[in-house]
Amino acid sequence: MPVEPAVLAPDDGDQEAGPQRPGPVRGERSAWSTLRPLVLRLHFYAGLLIAPFLLVAATTGLLYAGSFQAERFLYADELRVPAGDRELPVSQQVEAARKAHPRGEISAVRPSPEKGATTRVLLSGVPGVGAGHTLAVFVDPYTAEVRGDLEQYGSTGALPLRTWIDELHRDLHLGQPGRLYSELAASWLWVIAAGGLVLWFGRRRAQRALRGSKGRRRTLSLHGTVGVWAAIGLFMLSATGLTWSTYAGASIGDLRTALDQTTPTVTATVGEHAEHTGAGGAATGGPEGVGLDAVLASARAEGLSNPVEIVPPADASSAYVVRQIQRSWPEKQDAVAIEPTSGQVTDVQRWADYPVLAKLSRWGVDLHTGSLFGLANQIVLAALALSLIVLIVLGYRMWWQRGRGSSFGRPLPRGAWQHVPPYVLVPLMAAIAVLGYFVPLLGIPLTAFLLVDVVWGEIEYRRGRRPVAPPV
Repeated sequence: MPVEPAVLAPDDGDQEAGPQRPGPVRGERSAWSTLRPLVLRLHFYAGLLIAPFLLVAATTGLLYAGSFQAERFLYADELRVPAGDRELPVSQQVEAARKAHPRGEISAVRPSPEKGATTRVLLSGVPGVGAGHTLAVFVDPYTAEVRGDLEQYGSTGALPLRTWIDELHRDLHLGQPGRLYSELAASWLWVIAAGGLVLWFGRRRAQRALRGSKGRRRTLSLHGTVGVWAAIGLFMLSATGLTWSTYAGASIGDLRTALDQTTPTVTATVGEHAEHTGAGGAATGGPEGVGLDAVLASARAEGLSNPVEIVPPADASSAYVVRQIQRSWPEKQDAVAIEPTSGQVTDVQRWADYPVLAKLSRWGVDLHTGSLFGLANQIVLAALALSLIVLIVLGYRMWWQRGRGSSFGRPLPRGAWQHVPPYVLVPLMAAIAVLGYFVPLLGIPLTAFLLVDVVWGEIEYRRGRRPVAPPV
């Protein structure tokens, strides 16, 4: 929850002290009473500085949540056809796609997953198609008519509209450097949300005073209420966003490797004795291979129901790989390898055999991208994005109201950490250091903020106007 705490004391921590340094704390105080000013200051400044990045991520995320339905409407001619009585063999559909687009190599085939849906033949190496993208040729499964072609990106089958929005959300169309913005937002979102929750539940009695209030206190109440309801979803977005980020994602990947929790893959090597020429001949059948129809039949016999993707052999020692690509249902992720010349299944990989962290990672990514439960998932994502936008707007409004007409966004007093007892502060700093190491876009900005804050505080102190956090 960015920018402001959910609940503040009646004075909201606005007091300012003279140039004296904080003195010793009198009497016994709870750990929370010493930590609260520190959490308050971290929540305020982290929200204030990170909120612009979060606002961009939330806005582009909102666009992405709606892109699924927009894509279906915009590309209806390519995606849908009148349902017929009988589908033609997949190999015949691929031949029609190749006649229309003879250039490039067949990288995968996605047979029609349901009545009225087209088959996609994916071509790689086509001139004019962006790196990492394929050309999807859409074929009517009942007539073999080519309905059109569009660039496709990723395993979710994103077409140009969704791809453009996805890249805007991920890196602002700036490539690798642009990914720093989204990782920074994901790294800090959970910290800001956690700080807001701690402040909210730490001052539950003060919540009654905010009911029916006006001005800043009313804004504060709305900010806290929205934040509490959205907190679990924000934690989810932060955690799943970090799993495929540049730096934190690498740390998570190393951890999964160390724990032997990586995502398993089906073995596609069948040996040097296989006499076929790869995707060209084996895909359509003939002396080089059994062809797509027999391969698909073998996969069906192993229980692989729609939707599936067929990947042709990469070379003379490779097998076909057929895998389920259903993202809206988490358990349809089985895959098989099929020997091209005989059509025999050589390896099977079941979703049930995935390690726990591999399953959680798959679910998390699909949940974050709005694929896991289809439309319901997309509605929840849109609601979370809107909630985050509202929280940011309310937070900045509180910052404005904090000045009370005399100064814009008066800062919170410094020195809160000096009231935290060592037995709490030392383990806390150690935990933050470890976390910052594995999540560098959390650790580096936090370190920079602390250094700037200390230096600036010392300058203010020497000038005789250093605000100091009073004991709570």
